Amino acid sequence: MPFIDSKISIPVSKEKKDAIKSQLGQAVSVLGKTESYLMVGFDDDYDLYFAGEKVDKGAYVSVALYGNASPDAYSKMTGKICDIFKQELDLPGDRIYVTYRGVNDWGWNGRNF
Repeated sequence: MPFIDSKISIPVSKEKKDAIKSQLGQAVSVLGKTESYLMVGFDDDYDLYFAGEKVDKGAYVSVALYGNASPDAYSKMTGKICDIFKQELDLPGDRIYVTYRGVNDWGWNGRNF
């Protein structure tokens, strides 16, 4: 049950969102998960500030994962996320920040896993 939530400083078309969603669905395999339970959210045209300055082209990506993955898997996922956002939105890697949070209790369909 991964959830990948992105706050992106530029407007993003539906076509680009669909492309990113599809590529994230493939990338999530490095975390030992499949697209069948992947949830993706986008908050585009979002005001991001870093070091006191407005970020013109950048993103904050938060990955919540049922359970945990290894530091190596998280590192590989960060690389994939940065590559996807560079390819689809031309966002520079040094303006893409990614966080990970392992979740032990995750509810779905009226119960917890």
